[in-house]
Amino acid sequence: MKKTIIYILTLTLVIVTAILTFYKNDNSSMDKITVAEVTHSVFYTPWYVAIEKGFFAEENIEIDLILTSGADKVSAALLSNDVQIGFAGPESSIYVYNGGESDYLVSFAGLTKRDGQFIVARKKDSDFNLEDLYGKEVLAGRVGGMPVLNFENALKTQNVDKNKININTNVDFASLSGSFIAGIGDYVNLFEPNATKLEEQGLGYVVASIGKLSGEVPYTTFLARKSYLENNEDLIKRFVKALNKGIEYTFNNDDEKLAQIISPQFPDSSIEEITKIIKRYREADSWFSNTYISRESFENLEEMMINADMIPDYVPYDYLIKNISYE
Repeated sequence: MKKTIIYILTLTLVIVTAILTFYKNDNSSMDKITVAEVTHSVFYTPWYVAIEKGFFAEENIEIDLILTSGADKVSAALLSNDVQIGFAGPESSIYVYNGGESDYLVSFAGLTKRDGQFIVARKKDSDFNLEDLYGKEVLAGRVGGMPVLNFENALKTQNVDKNKININTNVDFASLSGSFIAGIGDYVNLFEPNATKLEEQGLGYVVASIGKLSGEVPYTTFLARKSYLENNEDLIKRFVKALNKGIEYTFNNDDEKLAQIISPQFPDSSIEEITKIIKRYREADSWFSNTYISRESFENLEEMMINADMIPDYVPYDYLIKNISYE
């Protein structure tokens, strides 16, 4: 009897050790990717769905996500090899390419197809139109960034004279909400959840979607160095596959369910608040239906930049966009 007990305990120990060893080896074999994201917002719901639903883990990828405010800083992190993948506006790759970098940045997957900002006023205004901005100060972010570019394009699209508006580009992107609360500006352009938080505090009110007014472009994309894409084809394919699963899941499920899934990414926001924001972005038609970036949408972006005197001419789509097939 005693021998039987010892045998059972020994066998159990062997089995437990084998299981622990398996999981240890399994975790250690995960491919870890550090991703620098330009901001952390419900605007990127499909991205966080892919993370929280374990779609990257299914592809044997571990995501190390770091906040890197500003597309220029995301570019710098990529060029210095501090991160492998950047998540920002593709205008950053155009600037790098035009700067003469041989191992330039390439967008390999798109996520958002229009601007995610909302114009926030100090008072409720159900009859707001862009001409109400005449003679007013608008906090719009830094010069050269996608937020300012799309805001000015929205003005142009709607035949509104930007020269009649005091567009303040001296406030850093991360400081826009705080500066507005401190009394600077009559209006501020904000991403979520900042816009909703101001509404909840009675400090601001959303009056318009810039994305709806400006039109479709590859607003936020995943980027990497050209050499990294060439040297990590299988890894990038698995990354894109996981991301597409997140996009598909987002389109096929309701706002509240998605809010519950991504809530760990936004611990300071309630499910109700996240649900409201997802609904707002869905109604604005914010996301690509898959990661493919079309030539037309990229050239729309380039045209906006040319018209704003940010670049002298079109840059090669086939160089800066590499759509990854994962089938």
